[in-house]
Amino acid sequence: QVQLVESGGGLVQAGGSLRLSCAASGRFFSINAMGWYRQAPGKQRELVARITRGGTINYADSVKGRFTISRDNSNDMVHLQMNSLKPEDTAVYYCNADVVNLLTRRNLEVWGQGTLVTVSS
Repeated sequence: QVQLVESGGGLVQAGGSLRLSCAASGRFFSINAMGWYRQAPGKQRELVARITRGGTINYADSVKGRFTISRDNSNDMVHLQMNSLKPEDTAVYYCNADVVNLLTRRNLEVWGQGTLVTVSS
């Protein structure tokens, strides 16, 4: 069983910063892409940022220049540094990973439980 555990959410004022972290645990062969998604109340879940094992990154247009995703392959972790936060960034942020099963070598998409980020105006 593979698990993703997020940390670092909380309440921050507009213009402030937060850093989210996500750690993968369990038995797996490897992890391909890792990323962060978010879901605001009444809205669909959307991609925030994603990074491949090789370091290719893509960001949602709404966070470009403010958020930075990084990855620690040796520790199976992904981080999201969020600066210049806006009230519209308020959402539950979910970690996501494409995990390669240890035995079957098939890809499996895994989600974390989510961490709440609230940005006050």
